[in-house]
Amino acid sequence: MSAPTPLDLYLPAGEFHFGGGNIRVLTLLGTCVAITVWHPSKRLGGICHYLLPTRGTQPSAEGISAGHYADEVMGMFGAALRASQTRPSEYIVKVAGGGNMFPAQMMTAECRSGGCPETRRAQCASVGCKNICAARALLTAAGYVIQSENVGGQGSRQLMFDLWSGDVWVKRGAAMSPGAQAAA
Repeated sequence: MSAPTPLDLYLPAGEFHFGGGNIRVLTLLGTCVAITVWHPSKRLGGICHYLLPTRGTQPSAEGISAGHYADEVMGMFGAALRASQTRPSEYIVKVAGGGNMFPAQMMTAECRSGGCPETRRAQCASVGCKNICAARALLTAAGYVIQSENVGGQGSRQLMFDLWSGDVWVKRGAAMSPGAQAAA
């Protein structure tokens, strides 16, 4: 007898999901970052798709869900782990996203020529770079160990996360170019 067809769950920007079962979570990333965590013995996991490192104190951010911000989504992961009676060190953690969607607008020739050196990423003005730095710092501070990353560079990413196995697939897309037009 074959395994049942998985239920596809699309995770929009600013959302969070934690659970188990026969669910495949799908999301599309640009400068945003997705963090996946998976517990191999309990066969459950979680994923977030955040837009910015922190809410800050801007009045315009009022009413926006916690899932939009890296620092706040870590509290969501923490609550889910407490409810499942697990610890961060027990999880396989993967990070994806933080791509530069508009490479022609990069601030330095160094980044335009093919990559952002890790030593400059923390000072970079790119939202994608800031999101990557936030993920690394917050995960480490919370006691998680990142197993793998697919971050930075140019263009978008499609991500699939199977909650029953912990498998994560990432497919790279293209960056936007000046004068590019959407297909009708």
